[in-house]
Formats: sequence, structure tokens, C-alpha cells
Amino acid sequence: MTIEAVINVDLGGPRINRHVYGHFAEHLGRCIYGGFYVGEDSDLPNVGGIRLDVVEALRDLNIPNLRWPGGCFADEYHWRDGVGPRDGRPVMVNTHWGGVEENNHFGTHEFMALCEMLGAEPYISGNVGSGTVREMSEWVEYLTRAGDSPMARLRRENGRDEPWRVRFWGLGNEAWGCGGNMSAEHYAHQARQYGTYCRDYGDNRLYKIAAGANGTDYAWTETLMKQLGHLGCRHISSTAYHALSVHYYTVTGPTWEEKGSATVFDTGEYYTTMAAAARVEEVLAGHAAVMDCYDPTGSVGLVLDEWGTWFDVARGTNPGFLYQQNTLRDALVASVHFDVFHRHAGRLVMANIAQTVNVLQAMILTDPDSQAMVLTPTYHVFRMNRDHQDATSLRVDFRTALPSRAVGDAALTTISASASRKDGRLLVSLSNLDASAPADVAIDLRGGAVTATDATILTAGLLQDHNTPQSPSVVAPRPYDGVTVAGGTLRVHLPAHSFVTVSGAL
Repeated sequence: MTIEAVINVDLGGPRINRHVYGHFAEHLGRCIYGGFYVGEDSDLPNVGGIRLDVVEALRDLNIPNLRWPGGCFADEYHWRDGVGPRDGRPVMVNTHWGGVEENNHFGTHEFMALCEMLGAEPYISGNVGSGTVREMSEWVEYLTRAGDSPMARLRRENGRDEPWRVRFWGLGNEAWGCGGNMSAEHYAHQARQYGTYCRDYGDNRLYKIAAGANGTDYAWTETLMKQLGHLGCRHISSTAYHALSVHYYTVTGPTWEEKGSATVFDTGEYYTTMAAAARVEEVLAGHAAVMDCYDPTGSVGLVLDEWGTWFDVARGTNPGFLYQQNTLRDALVASVHFDVFHRHAGRLVMANIAQTVNVLQAMILTDPDSQAMVLTPTYHVFRMNRDHQDATSLRVDFRTALPSRAVGDAALTTISASASRKDGRLLVSLSNLDASAPADVAIDLRGGAVTATDATILTAGLLQDHNTPQSPSVVAPRPYDGVTVAGGTLRVHLPAHSFVTVSGAL
């Protein structure tokens, strides 16, 4: 049976904010040290200690923003320890992630240099858990204030004359857990206070993001929204923060201590993972519905600044480093998430995958022995989807029932799709989550004709396939000829467990 769908290419929807393709880099395991930062004495090509091949690979994704320094680490990080001459920076213990010593050689200036090299906007997560209002306020001043002031003078003493532009600031992280074990009511007052003292300097306008809920904790979101407005109110009375975050990980193991292997899993575990990934739609829709009650005009943003798969660490690695491999399964988790992000473009303003290098669902893995760099299957999904950034989201309406599979008490729809229009081109993304059955999709393109198409496919022989330094291209995109367009109909053959993008001129 052919699955039929309709895309009205001439009907505009909300803009897909490029920042939903954001990334996350925490002082955790080998994400910073050994990932982004190798030190100036490294034999690897680097600038100021920042590894150049990693930067070059990530630039090809058009990374819009990078969140730092955490995560849980953010709420024990004191920024003054990471500025000034490196040999004079104090050592701390990273109590959250492995109990290792942190020498603070990668600090504010190094992070800002990394963002400039990537062409990405910085998103700084401030310390609310163990820090002070003054500490965060002075960090904003240090980074963004021109002219003469104590923090501007300190920045100049440390080698930077002109201020940086830093819009995105997180008011803490996971305040319900590692960020302080606060109640929603207590944190809401903290967010208002911290947000009040994070100032705009010059033409740098802060976009302050309150630490939001864990998964489906909609009561946390409602508490934060009550601080900004009233039920049904079309005017937000406070600007202490401009957005709320939420965290949702795809975790499928029987217990938190037993999350399952990243590479050794059966078909049943695969489907359980995909059903958990698809649940992100419910999570975002639920938080958006609560926000709509207090902010019907959509002026407050929703930020999913931690998402991705979380499996058991790779055997033989430090349990506190959260290093896991990345298979075709991870790639399909990412493709499903992006389809959901595109559908919720009206409220979702940012998302950050956890994490960019060597941690959880990473874009890049670096081998500590050979120093080789490996692009993961998830990296390729970001690359294939990059032209959705800042595009107009288009609805994909299915006219036939979509295939599904029972997964526990839930039903997993095995076809996922989204589409957008930008600069006279159409981009359609399609995933077939069925582990063994192919599918055919016929899309009626209305309101515009596609004159030519380019198609790319990402798949592999096995769901468990992944890339290594010895075999770096086991899961890699390739041109695809299973696409035709005729008479206004786009026909796509989707092999089992595959992700396909189709681009065409309008």
C-alpha cells in the first residue's frame, strides 16, 4: 500500500527557528578536554588549544548556538576560576561527573573563542545552585559591557578589549534536581531575582531562560508561567525571564542504573527506544498547552535544552564520563525529534542535543589512543536537515492511515515526516522506523511545482551499525535514486530503518 500525503507548499506556517538545531558542551568526561580542547602543546592542529578538525566538522552543520558550561556542572562552576593566566587558575573537583580534577584551563575566553570559530552564538548557563546573584550579574557585565566598569576592566586585563555579544543566558539548570533540589515555587522566586540583576549593556539584549521542568512535570511550568502573567492574559507583566526550558531524554532501560547497551540490542528494544523518542511530541505539546493558558500570544519561548538518547556507558570507560557509541538507532531518534520540533515551531525557540562531543548522543567521537575523529550517524542527520534552519514550516497531512506497531501499551507510528520552504526550495524529511518493512509515500505537492529533486539517504544493514576509527563510514549518507516527481506528485520509496531527505527547486 502506498501512503498518501499532501503538502501545500504555498501556505506559510511558523518559522523553524535555527536555534532548535543547537548543541550542548558540558565539562563532563571528554567533551571539553580531549574533545573540543586539546591544549596548545598538542600535536593535533589547534588554535589556542581548540581542536581544528572538530571545529571544521561542526561548522558544516551550521551550528546556531552552543550551551556551556553545563548541565549539572554549571551550578558548581564559578566563572572567575576560569579567567586570567591559565597557570594561575585554581583547580576544582568535578563532583557531578567522575570526581575528577578540573584545572579550569578552558574558561570564558576559551569558550567565546570556540563560539567565534564555530560561527555559533554562546548560550551560557549561570550558577544559581551554589552561586550568587552578584556572581552571575558580574559575569554578564564582564562579557557584554563596554566602557569603564570593574568587570570591563578585568576583561581587558585578561586580554579582551571589546565586549562580546551574548544574548542567551540560562538562569541555572535542573533546579528541581542537581541545580539545588528546589521546589518550583522557590525556584520561581530565584529566577525572578537572578533575572532582574542580569542587565542589558549597550545594544546587547539578554534572552533569559528559566530552568524548567523535567519531562512531563507540567506543574513546574505552570508555576513559572504564573510569575509572568495571569490566566488568559495577553500581556506578560514581567521580563525577569523570556523562556522556559524543559529536559527530556530517551531512556528505555528497566531502571536508571540499567539503561541498556548503546550497541547491543534486539528489535524489541529498538522499538521501545523509538516509542520513547516519539513521546517528545507529548512532552512539548503538554508544556505548550500550559504556556498557552498564560501566554496566548506566544511571547514566552519554550526551550528543550537537553535531549537525546541515554544508554549505559561503553564497557571499560569511566562511569562518570557518559561515553556511549552512536548507531543508526540514534540517528532515527534524532530524525523523529526534528520532525516534532518542526511541527512545534510556533512555541519551540531552541533545542540543544546532549552532547556535542564524546558524551551521550554525540555528533563526534574522538579516540583517545589514535586521536582519530569519527562522525556519528546522528551528525549526518543534522547535516542532512540543516536547510530547515530558519525555513517556513509546512504541514504534512496524511490522507491514509499510517502504519504503526504496538509497543507495550503504546502505538508507534512508523512513518515520520516534516517539510519546509526557504529561498525558493522545498525540503522534505522522511523516516521509516520499521525495522524490516519498506514503505512507499506519495506526496501531492499543491500550490507549487518542483522542477528537480536531490535526494539523500541514511541507512545501514543493521540497526546496530555504527562508525569507528577503523570503519568511519559504515553509517554515512549517500545520494538516493528512489525518488521521482511527476504531475505534481513526489514519490519516495523508503527502505526499512532509513532516513531520507528530498530537496527541490520550486
